Amino acid sequence: MRTVTTNASILYLGLLEDGDIELDSAALALSALDHEGVDLAPYFDQLRSITQILDIARRAQGDAVSATGSGQGAVLGAVIGSKLGFAGDSESYDAPLNADMIRVLDRKRGLPVSLAILYVAAARRLGWKADALNTPSHVLVAIGPAASRAFIDPFHGGAPVSPARLTALFERATGPGEWAAQNKAEPMSNRMTLVRLLRNQAIRAEQEKDIDRACTLFQRMTIVAPDHGQGWWHLARLQLIMGRIEEARTSLSAMLEVTRDPQWRGHITQTLIRLSASEG
Repeated sequence: MRTVTTNASILYLGLLEDGDIELDSAALALSALDHEGVDLAPYFDQLRSITQILDIARRAQGDAVSATGSGQGAVLGAVIGSKLGFAGDSESYDAPLNADMIRVLDRKRGLPVSLAILYVAAARRLGWKADALNTPSHVLVAIGPAASRAFIDPFHGGAPVSPARLTALFERATGPGEWAAQNKAEPMSNRMTLVRLLRNQAIRAEQEKDIDRACTLFQRMTIVAPDHGQGWWHLARLQLIMGRIEEARTSLSAMLEVTRDPQWRGHITQTLIRLSASEG
């Protein structure tokens, strides 16, 4: 089936309840926007195959092993990481294709967030509780019931993550002793996981001075997460850089609709006033 690769094809993502978003399928829909006329059927078949292989491995391990977070994490790592060969791309980490789900499935290489999406979605199809974590710089996965929750790293083949390494990740970003890792390793919603995927791509595009591409990615972010004010802010910022004043005004007005923070509302209002004055 050839896909319609326009923004209209992802409008449904912004309308779904967060819990109804299937992460890997949504990431494929976003990826298809950059692959004109791609046939997604083989990629959906690949996702189903991953789930089937995991289910076989789970049954082989038995209920006692697969009932715990560490057991579930071990099954995920053994199948997705070792057997199927999905791993982080350390050699070309910043390459855009590492956040492009079609290319991730083609190459079996990706960023922490794109690989986390594969792990989480597959685990959930087995009925396991799994979440991508809002860890700084390097997305991890929480797996298993609350009483035995474990952390794994899809970038390193699903390797288990010790509390010490989790603490180190936070302290690298915030400074020693600033965060208690066990309390701060919060799950991201499905929508915010997709936002993080898009943000990775947008930041890299802007670093490469491809402002039009970055603007496109932030626009997709506003479609997927229309209530995420920062997406609208960055979209407006780039639209202003490109001289698209009326579009920037529309984006800022949309942000004003969804933002409740008084400081941000004042900032947006002042920006809109300055834009009107500059045109006067």
